[in-house]
Amino acid sequence: MFEILLRPAILAPAVMLVAYLVYQIFIKPSGLPDLPILNAKEGDWFPLWQATWRNTRDFKAATLLAYEKYRDQACIVPLAGSGNMILLPASQTQFVIDQPYSVLSMHDKTIETLQTDYTVMEPTLIRNPLHNKIIVTTLTSQIGNLVPALAEETAWGLEHYWGTDTKEYREVCVYDTMRRIIGIVTNRIFVGLPTSRDPALLDAGMAYAQDVPVSSELLRLFPETIRPKLDGRQADPDKKALKPEPNDFLQWSIKQAKESGNPSHWDPKTLAGRVLLLNFASIHTSSFAITSAILDLVSSKKEYIDELRAEISSVLAEHGGQWNKRALAKAEKLDSAMRESQRLNSFVTVGLGRLVVAEKGLTTPNGVHIRKGLITYVPGYAVHQDPKIYPEPEKYKPFRFSEKRADEDTQYVKRARQQWATTSNDYLAFGHGRDACPGRFFAAAELKLMLAHLVMHYDFELQETRPRNTWFALNRVPPMKATVKIRRRENV
Repeated sequence: MFEILLRPAILAPAVMLVAYLVYQIFIKPSGLPDLPILNAKEGDWFPLWQATWRNTRDFKAATLLAYEKYRDQACIVPLAGSGNMILLPASQTQFVIDQPYSVLSMHDKTIETLQTDYTVMEPTLIRNPLHNKIIVTTLTSQIGNLVPALAEETAWGLEHYWGTDTKEYREVCVYDTMRRIIGIVTNRIFVGLPTSRDPALLDAGMAYAQDVPVSSELLRLFPETIRPKLDGRQADPDKKALKPEPNDFLQWSIKQAKESGNPSHWDPKTLAGRVLLLNFASIHTSSFAITSAILDLVSSKKEYIDELRAEISSVLAEHGGQWNKRALAKAEKLDSAMRESQRLNSFVTVGLGRLVVAEKGLTTPNGVHIRKGLITYVPGYAVHQDPKIYPEPEKYKPFRFSEKRADEDTQYVKRARQQWATTSNDYLAFGHGRDACPGRFFAAAELKLMLAHLVMHYDFELQETRPRNTWFALNRVPPMKATVKIRRRENV
């Protein structure tokens, strides 16, 4: 009997039947709109599964294919680890932005995709994000006052990790060193000196950003590094015992906690958790951005570095040799170099991820109905690679946007559209609309200061080719182990 079952004429149909049943029961999704499946091909036995494999294997090609093939139509993009996302056409970007939170929610999408109820030590920190209010209001308004501290800490961090040898070139791993320097500089603004340079704080912040699932263990350790700060500041803030009062995120959080009237917001564990969350949100993404900017410059023309040095020298001469908010605003080529690098290398490859939360779902302008619980995106990388928007889009042109600013008339609004932190339907590195990255103005100031210090104080051995980025799922990161050879410049 068993031998009969193994005969090809019987075994093959049986395998097909089992596979079909597995597909229908376990693989085939329910409730997907009637849309084309990206990379499903005629003749596929299991189109969704096979399309998932093709998209996951080369998502860069997949996102470009979707942009070209379905320019005015939504499609289903199955991707391992990300489910079946609905990719809306770029022409519907503004439609997505205009939807109320009761219909499309980025906040709920973040909770869903990161599974924060299980991976974050205190899920209430995500569901009640007071830190976002602090970022949007206090942090952004204080950037001008924070620039000197950012510049000082950048200089300290680079001397510490890149050295001061003016004689010999040394090889450094860009991402590894930048990640630590970013951590030091960022935490100077989050918790202040000297805690910001504490290796335990830095290690905890980087570990949390790298491995959210072990966050509960990290949180037990993390408050100990900032407890001395908390004890002094929480004693009685009304008495203004601290003179002058620290101007950092920790102090702003204490104020916000008191104003909220909720005792749980005052707890050291909660305050530490908010600092950890900001480390998670800022350290890796900023490290990716500055790493990409460095690799772009050292694998291009030396003239680009020379032009940046000339601009920076001129700007600093106008401002007494010191960085301030106005000086940063004058460094248009510096700003353009960062904007162009992120056009080519931004972490997110599709933009404006939103969870459909309306009970009745979402109906797009061309009549496609998307049920509650599905996640929508719009093209990001593909828009940044559109030659109709960006001529020669594959080329790194660091002054692409500063040249556009020079071509614009004297109207401030038109010139401001080319600034790095300015978002649009055609530039989604920071997202767009009311849910654009709230900390982008701070990040832009921090990273421009860092790039300026790098090109002014270090020489680089140029490289013939730029190391390739790595794509995984929806994200893209610079090469983690890429190195450059650097030497401290003399008399600078």
